[in-house]
Amino acid sequence: MTSPLERALDATARRSWADACAGFAEAQAGGALGGDDLERYAVAAYLAGRDDDCTRAWEAAHRAAVDAGDPGEAARRAVLLALCLVLRGQMAHAGGWLARAETLAAEAGNGAATGYVLVPRLLAALDHDPAASASLAEEAIAIARRCGDADLAALGILGHGQALLATGDTRRGTARLDEVMVSVTAGEVGPVVAGIVYCAVIIECLRLFDLARASEWTAALGDWCDAQTGLVPYRGQCLVHRSQLDQVAGRWADAAAAAELACRHLADPTHPALGLAHYQAGELHRLHGDLDRAAAEYRAAGRHGHDPVPGLALLELAQGDAGAAARTVARALQERRSGLERAPLLAAAVEIHRAAGDVSGARAAADELASLASFASSPVLSAMAAHARGCALAAEGDAAGGLSELWDAARAWQALRMPYDAARTAVEIAAACDALGDGGTASLERDSARSTFVELGARLDLERLVADATPTPTPSVLSQREREVLALLAAGRTNREIAEALVISPHTAGRHVENIFAKLSVTTRAAATARAYEDGLLSP
Repeated sequence: MTSPLERALDATARRSWADACAGFAEAQAGGALGGDDLERYAVAAYLAGRDDDCTRAWEAAHRAAVDAGDPGEAARRAVLLALCLVLRGQMAHAGGWLARAETLAAEAGNGAATGYVLVPRLLAALDHDPAASASLAEEAIAIARRCGDADLAALGILGHGQALLATGDTRRGTARLDEVMVSVTAGEVGPVVAGIVYCAVIIECLRLFDLARASEWTAALGDWCDAQTGLVPYRGQCLVHRSQLDQVAGRWADAAAAAELACRHLADPTHPALGLAHYQAGELHRLHGDLDRAAAEYRAAGRHGHDPVPGLALLELAQGDAGAAARTVARALQERRSGLERAPLLAAAVEIHRAAGDVSGARAAADELASLASFASSPVLSAMAAHARGCALAAEGDAAGGLSELWDAARAWQALRMPYDAARTAVEIAAACDALGDGGTASLERDSARSTFVELGARLDLERLVADATPTPTPSVLSQREREVLALLAAGRTNREIAEALVISPHTAGRHVENIFAKLSVTTRAAATARAYEDGLLSP
């Protein structure tokens, strides 16, 4: 019969964290655990989301090292406890443990502990002195290699990459991020550090608009999470990133499901990324045209510490208040004075200022976005800038100049496989072509955009496109029953589901669908749905 400790160690090897916690707790109740097993208990509790058990186990492991006369090990455990506390947002508590770690590391002399205490320092210096942060990271890496500590090496390389990115050295910075990810995916580092590295690297990739790299590492993080039973801390954040990337790729239903699940995962206990999860949910509701639910999610994002702009500003614009939208985005731009975090705000500002009739404001925002893109290596940023410049030039009356930029953006979106952005650009291309007298191309571009909006469920964009289109046949072309069938068809119902809803036979439902196609001169359900919106056939 196996002992509780043996069961705990077996569960740890299988990465079944709840079972490991149960075994360690039973073993501790039956007698004192050694320092190494207390550390394993702390790691298992952290990964199982049992924060109080995690803190107590780290404290006990720290005390065991102190009692054993090993200040270096005590300092290392104090730093790892502090990192767990930081990830939970308990900054004051973490600060106390870091101060203790500094004292103990000084007593320990020239060992791995001296490298671990550099990690919080380099992170603190990232924002205000990235060069100093890079130097501290290099020092930590050197200590890690001398001591053979893979966790410390990973934290140092991660910090070095982040510092290089903060100095504007994107090439070397991303190379460092890829380097540290190799050590993580190869299983060379512990699970706490692996999770920290995964999330930090993906956040940096998204900040750089490097969606290809972000997608690759998000898939790897998903696999890593799925290989562990009962994992709590990183699964929610992984879902947020997955939702963001699914949205970009046009998989809106999957994105919405992931965002909703992320909100639940991150709410209990409350995680620092919960605000971002609510913001992402708000974005998807806004894009789908559910403005009330979008507003509620943006409010939740703000309550949990995430500024809901530009989404909130674009929501205000969708609600018809361009003035409020302009003030909201201006406030956010005033607060975020530099860096790539201004890019989505500037893209929104172009749209908002143009809608408000502020052509010069739209041009200024487009010019700044183009300047940001010129110093970055992201094709996504380049496409955003080309779209913004095209819109600004068209608003100034330079349809030909705007069209050239918009074609560049369209080609980039197609290459990047970002269908919603491609459709929005197609709408602008159509308007520019109309201004130049090219009605044929304008019609083709609008048809393309309409099909994408229908497929994605981008109701607001579809309604705006329909509102700008030339009126076509009146609703009276269809009978009342055919309009009922069309409403269900537009909601995605199959012929059988339509038949069940209207208490008719599937054959009769199919005949109605055929008649609708013939009367509207369409051949697909997507086209019929688009015509339904365009002709007002779904109104009561």
